[in-house]
Amino acid sequence: MKYQIIHRTTYQYEGTVTVSHHLAKLAPRSLPGQHCPWHELEIDPMPVGRGVHIDVYGNTTTYFEIEGKHEALVVCAKSLVNVVAPRKIDPEMTPPWETIRDECYAERLTHGSNAGVFRFASPMVPVSDEFLALAHSAFPPNCPILIGVIALTKKIFTEFRFDPRATDVSTPVIEVLKRRAGVCQDFAHLMLACLRSIGLPARYVSGYIETLPPAGQARLVGADASHAWVSVFCGDDAGWIDTDPTNDILAGERHITLAWGRDFSDVSPLRGVTIGAGCQRLQVAVDVIPLENSVS
Repeated sequence: MKYQIIHRTTYQYEGTVTVSHHLAKLAPRSLPGQHCPWHELEIDPMPVGRGVHIDVYGNTTTYFEIEGKHEALVVCAKSLVNVVAPRKIDPEMTPPWETIRDECYAERLTHGSNAGVFRFASPMVPVSDEFLALAHSAFPPNCPILIGVIALTKKIFTEFRFDPRATDVSTPVIEVLKRRAGVCQDFAHLMLACLRSIGLPARYVSGYIETLPPAGQARLVGADASHAWVSVFCGDDAGWIDTDPTNDILAGERHITLAWGRDFSDVSPLRGVTIGAGCQRLQVAVDVIPLENSVS
């Protein structure tokens, strides 16, 4: 699939801002199944300084600085992305999950030990017995790892309620477990906490998913949103496999990867520091527009 993506972020400040510094992670990654031939970032007001670097996880990061009085900031990321469906993996043929867990502790450098950096607790994803219990219900002894991943994905989808009012961006994942409700960011953090609590390497993925309007209805401009899911290391042959607990599916050609890291704090699409802003209002509008059914 080929997609045009338009991601517009607007900040309206209560007071007048004199100086602001920002980091944006809004450029889609180039991956074996994903190619981004074109990307641009439009910023208003015009930055006085701007630079691009690659962070420790391989995400493209744009730094920009704005000087001079302003009461609003608009950042519009536009991208063209080609995505192909990932190769089919037989879940029964993936290694037992204990094998992957143990590979993370190998003394020599392997794909498993390299992936092991994602098995630890992180700022927004704790490791604890509460998550261990939920994980073990999906990962019995000697269970092939992808069978367990699919089971945990379904468990979160069926036992937790999607409710944007139940949480906000700062809600601890232990509260998500207690409330049994949240949004895609919460479900990704919850699944990461479960996987890491049994010693499995898993990373947080930010991106987009193509949403389909009801039959006979036109797409609503700006109605799409950023999305989040989980990527799990499933062995040397299978590699990293992405799964979406919000929708109970393995990620496919409708998922567009933006960035990945330990949790949301590593991949926030836009963050910054301002002088003189006071309170602020945030509006985000995303369009994921399919252009054709073939990849060029």
